[in-house]
Amino acid sequence: MLTSRPYLARALYEWLLDNEQTPYVVVDAGKPDVRVPQQFVQNGQIVLNIAPAAVRDLSIDNAAVTFGARFSGQPMQVVVPMDALIAIYARENGVGMVFGQEPVMPSFASEEDAALEDEGRPTLESVESRTEEEATKPSESVDETDEDSSNRPGKGKPSLRIVK
Repeated sequence: MLTSRPYLARALYEWLLDNEQTPYVVVDAGKPDVRVPQQFVQNGQIVLNIAPAAVRDLSIDNAAVTFGARFSGQPMQVVVPMDALIAIYARENGVGMVFGQEPVMPSFASEEDAALEDEGRPTLESVESRTEEEATKPSESVDETDEDSSNRPGKGKPSLRIVK
């Protein structure tokens, strides 16, 4: 699957603007291909104002956030790859989202690797493939000690029964 980060970033940006907030982004300046003004980087991060009045030609696409801006009077084209985007939030109240690490799904994984990964996961079973006896047999996890309460409707533990 594609990363959800650019979709969430676009949605949050629009939401902040609709609510008359100033959108800021936090960027990991140490990631590859990040182009930000290095003189403003602190602790490996930089906070950038991406409000329409502060930037030119803002683009939040699936690969990166890009825009033109001036820093100390000098024009610069800023490039923030999506994996370097740490957060987007409102300057006025801090409402927004911090992005966590998304799992990387290798596209080159073999069928054997996938089978090993799936080994511990629960599986789905078709109800139609079960025999009539299996379908009507009570589950092994049902407590058999309270037999008289299971015979009364509306009393005892809830259970499901397959009706064909």
